[in-house]
Amino acid sequence: MTTALITHADCLTHVTPEGHPERVARLEHVLHALEPLDLLRVGAPMAAEDDILRIHPASYVAELRKARPNEGFGQLDGDTFLSPGSLDAAFRGAGAVLRGVDMVLSGEAQNVFAAIRPPGHHAERDTAMGFCLFGNAALAAKHALDHHGLSRVAVVDFDVHHGNGTQDLLWDEKRALLITSQQMPLWPGSGRADEDGAFGNILNMPLPPESGGVEMRAAYQTQAFPRLRAFKPELIILSAGFDAHRDDPLANLNWTTQDFAWLTAELCALAQDLCGGRIVSTLEGGYDLNALSSACKAHVDELIKASA
Repeated sequence: MTTALITHADCLTHVTPEGHPERVARLEHVLHALEPLDLLRVGAPMAAEDDILRIHPASYVAELRKARPNEGFGQLDGDTFLSPGSLDAAFRGAGAVLRGVDMVLSGEAQNVFAAIRPPGHHAERDTAMGFCLFGNAALAAKHALDHHGLSRVAVVDFDVHHGNGTQDLLWDEKRALLITSQQMPLWPGSGRADEDGAFGNILNMPLPPESGGVEMRAAYQTQAFPRLRAFKPELIILSAGFDAHRDDPLANLNWTTQDFAWLTAELCALAQDLCGGRIVSTLEGGYDLNALSSACKAHVDELIKASA
């Protein structure tokens, strides 16, 4: 078995205005950090529109197409922009997670990392926000459930910002368990512990500003891991944001690169016990380029160790 890296050059054609934190350099730094690693490298296909319609209405996709500029930038909200290449990038990102699910469930790879942008976990059913256009993690879960016929899929989101979009898209999906840790208070303001889904299928773990690895590890050990064991997922999807790093400029958690490695290793061990090691991880946030690349490399290193 092996770890697959799924990406595409189109993800570099999503351009944001000068000074925007979600910039092309993020993915460039990630890919450079992963270059020396022993990975099965796969080009991300373009998702079909029918795939996107598993989670977003056709009217929403049409609105994005209408808003895409021929040159310069289109603006969807205060911080979410479109450039001429943005929709191709978003369809490639969606295609990457779909291909990742297919590869892991067919046995082509033990686990997968989708190195993509724009990120996805803030995109709600019919609203783009927080740099995100399509809900990639939720799409991967729905694909596994509806296309592959799985009965239970877990999504674990460790981005520092709450995955409000994934929560919106999976709120009433009783076949999915969403576990998410996030700084609170922090944008977008959702993610309270009492937001638990239509079927008790969501576990939110708010973490206070300036907390670090000790608090994170305790939350996962006492809350997240027992819920995963009880749920017994057939696949685990990771929304892998690296902006809880102490060097990230957009938040105030104090995780280290080793904290990301520990969390990944623990999730891989759980996946081995629960679902044959099957993990699909997709890149979300992380805005200090050095912190992002080092933490992301540590994350993928652990995926490789687990697939050996």
